[in-house]
Amino acid sequence: MKLQTQSFALNLLPSPNLCKPIAKREFISPKRDPSRPISLRCSSVSTPPLTATTNHHLSAASSHKPFPAEVSRSIMELSSVGTLSTLTHDGWPLGVGVRFAVDGDGTPVLCLSRALSPDKRSALHVQLEQCGLRTPQCTIQGSIARPGDDHVVKRLSATWRKKFGEQVEEDSLYVVAVDRVLQMEDFMEDGVWVASADYKNASPDPLRGVAEDIVNQINANNMEDIFRFCNVYVDLDFVVSETKMIWMDRLGFDLRVWSPRGVYDVRIPFPMEVTDEKGAKSSFNGMSQLAWEVEKSYCPADFNKVKLLKQVVGSSHKGGQ
Repeated sequence: MKLQTQSFALNLLPSPNLCKPIAKREFISPKRDPSRPISLRCSSVSTPPLTATTNHHLSAASSHKPFPAEVSRSIMELSSVGTLSTLTHDGWPLGVGVRFAVDGDGTPVLCLSRALSPDKRSALHVQLEQCGLRTPQCTIQGSIARPGDDHVVKRLSATWRKKFGEQVEEDSLYVVAVDRVLQMEDFMEDGVWVASADYKNASPDPLRGVAEDIVNQINANNMEDIFRFCNVYVDLDFVVSETKMIWMDRLGFDLRVWSPRGVYDVRIPFPMEVTDEKGAKSSFNGMSQLAWEVEKSYCPADFNKVKLLKQVVGSSHKGGQ
């Protein structure tokens, strides 16, 4: 089920009484002078039906979500272990846990035991748990081989040393030449095939290194804001019993919503793309302020709410601990 979302253009006029300072808190609770004006402009964007794999780029753009290639690059950048699957000499499939680093274009760099002689055709499966609520994953299909020349070996050795802080035996280094990538949002979901060129040309998300800490802060200290987001920015016809933020990226964030009717994920976009931690926190605070003002009837909800939710398969109707 696809999400229908909207882009927010948010103009908040400055006010000395905008927010009440809270010690040791980077996310603020909204407080506003009712006489201060506020304006909100928005335009509706609906996700079109997908008819082929090539339409996933259009789908990602219209739903304010990173492209699958970007998600795969982010997973690979944030992870350091995976499962390498290959064929043994007698034709049996074999999967072994491996550590890996990635080169500048996302090429996996592995350090393998001399006892393992992988078949050229191999697959590297990598998972990234997001705050205990979702596990996006990617599987890289390609050809595994030793680096071609001494210059490449030196560069890859430096990549490994930067990732793990240790030297590596150069004759144990392998690289996986990426043919294509299967990107999945979670278990029990359909995947999207990403072409090698799209994967290599994509950039990992700029918030990847701070997203988990930001989400944990919000889930620990800003539950009231998250509930308010559900009520203000999402068009719901049921009562939310619990909600948590799953993850945040440059274009917005995902919420997990529990209700007596079921469990759903919903995507809420930022007013504009963010590029760093400061921008993400500023956008969240601005959206919190606006949601509070709408809830208090200081300004109208003059925008199109998120209409469609994605039902979570196989999840409990109770929130996670």
